Amino acid sequence: MAKKLRIGIIGCGGIATGKHMPSLKTVAQVEMVAFCDVIKDKAEKAAKVFGTADAKVYEDYKDLIGDKSIDVIHVCTPNSSHAEITIASLEANKHVMCEKPMAKTATEARAMLAAAKRTDRKLTIGYQNRFNKESQHLRLVTQRGDLGEVYYARAQAIRRRAVPTWGVFLDAEKQGGGPLIDIGTHALDLTLWLMDNYKPKYAVGTVYHKLSAKENAANAWGPWDPKKFTVEDSAFGFVVMENGATIVLESSWALNSLFVGEAKCVLCGTEAGADMEDGLRINGEELSRLYVKRPELKSGGVAFYEGSSKSPADMEAHQWIQSILNDTEPVCLPEQALVVTEILEAIYKSAESGAPVFF
Repeated sequence: MAKKLRIGIIGCGGIATGKHMPSLKTVAQVEMVAFCDVIKDKAEKAAKVFGTADAKVYEDYKDLIGDKSIDVIHVCTPNSSHAEITIASLEANKHVMCEKPMAKTATEARAMLAAAKRTDRKLTIGYQNRFNKESQHLRLVTQRGDLGEVYYARAQAIRRRAVPTWGVFLDAEKQGGGPLIDIGTHALDLTLWLMDNYKPKYAVGTVYHKLSAKENAANAWGPWDPKKFTVEDSAFGFVVMENGATIVLESSWALNSLFVGEAKCVLCGTEAGADMEDGLRINGEELSRLYVKRPELKSGGVAFYEGSSKSPADMEAHQWIQSILNDTEPVCLPEQALVVTEILEAIYKSAESGAPVFF
């Protein structure tokens, strides 16, 4: 392909410089030509490291999306602005990769999906854990029907003490929540995708602010400021699907637990089960004997392209760009990401009301 896809990055913070831009740099068919951040210095630094020689820098995203030569936008801003920027980019005839979660609210997420359909542009959400080697293999297993009917699942996103103290992570207004919407969203997305079940019936949730008030707390990134900790430190959900299946969602940034793990899930079916507690394990019964299988996942490629050396974020970037070039569907569909946001919102609403929330 003679012409490379021209990409603009809106939001040049940690998720952009740590995930999106390094991964896009590995894709031969693209070039990053524009960078935007409300802190101009961040955009300038990103342009020097990742951009073309003539890359442009902006402080206002509207100026960036006004450039008709740009084909793709990556939205890497706080949750509260995901919908506004994504919709404007789609209406400016750009394809959009928006960082997770899809939006702060389900209403905003629905508006994003409607805009993608209205403009006939591609929209995907950054759920790169679908590209983990365990996730990829388990997806093949579940799609083949090896587990039978999956009627119970646990989605896990538990940190013992790893509260992000930078940026706006602790700001309820800009983020919409804490660990549930930040890392719980990854675990829920992965679980729904592996179950291939996107029809929730109702959800019950609990949200806690138990450890956030501690002064000088032990934490991976240093003590947090209790006065600025306006989101939950842990949250849990119980979701019943229309077909009767149950999903338990666990999320925390700070919890007195040694059972930790992020973007992990447990699936229990009528024929077999699977978990990611110690690599990928598949358990079942055969010839009146119980078994545990541990697939060897150190070698071999994935369905999207050969090679296992690339990170999940690199795989996500490659598949996303190929979906644009070949006019195929991205791995993460906006319709799927919308259901994730709807469930997260229902858990928060249930925690507030003390009652189940029906869909």
